[in-house]
Amino acid sequence: MKKVFMDHASTTKVDDEVLDAMLPYFSKYFGNPSSIHLFGREAHDAVDLSRRKVADLLNAKEDEIIFTAGGTEADNIAIKGVAYKHKEKRGSKGPHIITSEIEHPAVLQTCKHLEEEGFEVTYVPVDEYGIVKLDELETALSENTFLITIMFANNEIGTIEPMEEIGKIAKENNILFHTDAVQAIGKTPIDVKKLHIDLLALSSHKMYGPKGVGALYVRKGVQLKPIVHGGGHEKGLRSSTLNVPGIIGLGKACELAKERMQKDMKYLRSLRDKLIKNVLQIEESYLNGHPEKRLVNNAHFRFAGVEGEAMLLAMDAKGIATSTGSACSSKKLQASHVLAAIGLDPEYAHGSIRLSIGRETTEEDVMYVCESLSEVVEKLRQMSPLWNR
Repeated sequence: MKKVFMDHASTTKVDDEVLDAMLPYFSKYFGNPSSIHLFGREAHDAVDLSRRKVADLLNAKEDEIIFTAGGTEADNIAIKGVAYKHKEKRGSKGPHIITSEIEHPAVLQTCKHLEEEGFEVTYVPVDEYGIVKLDELETALSENTFLITIMFANNEIGTIEPMEEIGKIAKENNILFHTDAVQAIGKTPIDVKKLHIDLLALSSHKMYGPKGVGALYVRKGVQLKPIVHGGGHEKGLRSSTLNVPGIIGLGKACELAKERMQKDMKYLRSLRDKLIKNVLQIEESYLNGHPEKRLVNNAHFRFAGVEGEAMLLAMDAKGIATSTGSACSSKKLQASHVLAAIGLDPEYAHGSIRLSIGRETTEEDVMYVCESLSEVVEKLRQMSPLWNR
């Protein structure tokens, strides 16, 4: 049976060059980078080199990069760290955060937690494409607003947010700007200086690096209160012995992303557009998210009269890996909060599927997926009371 992986938004395989870079640090260079002897210095130097590679991809400085265990931890350190530092300095009088209705759970649940601790949070709505309504964001600003946290690109529907405009709003109002860039990293150019980003979270395994490692960009001068306590690693912001092989892998993945960015974007966009064009030939099929302002590898569809989980299982039976939403919460049966936020009713929200391509995806893979999806939708509709109705 042909096997096609169309779920690169959930994870990617480790690139061969990334794996080769990592392997020596499991055995040959196994020192603890916090140790001052030769073994420790070798590991420390390699970590510093990776730190430079991550910084280079973002147009940041080396000392502005903090290594984490992934995107979720980076989001937590950023949002809670800023919130607790603000409370420590200003007291507990109405501290206010602005975010959007379609954020990843790593941001939404962190904000919900802070609400329980007395912080005020405004969840700004989005339009039918998933783009944050800037007028409502500006209306939500108050003298107590200290943080705006808006994702760079949505993990489900692939819409890219107006980052430069949001960054300007934050800067003009002297408010810190955090973004979860886990989906965007390596798929679109990111310049933290140009976009006025103060804090940015990224994850290695979304960009052909290993799982269990990520990074947080913290603009020089931004103060965070640590939420993890211990030996004071990573400037005291993330105590724990560093995952050296993982960090080496992340650094190499960032280096490759920078080298291959334009080539990758052109290739992925071509396949994505071919995928969208062919899938939309299916009767009553629709694209979710913005038709143009979207990630080059993301195509998210909805189909009348079909249930998403049934599509996923039927496609899996054909050897095709897809997703009905965020892999972090796809085992939950409730409709996606993202699709609800863009105005889809539950029937359409449950009838959606995400296809995300990668570097190794071929045109042959795309055509096999399109043909298979057409067959699956037709078969499921024959059994669907919603379609027959």
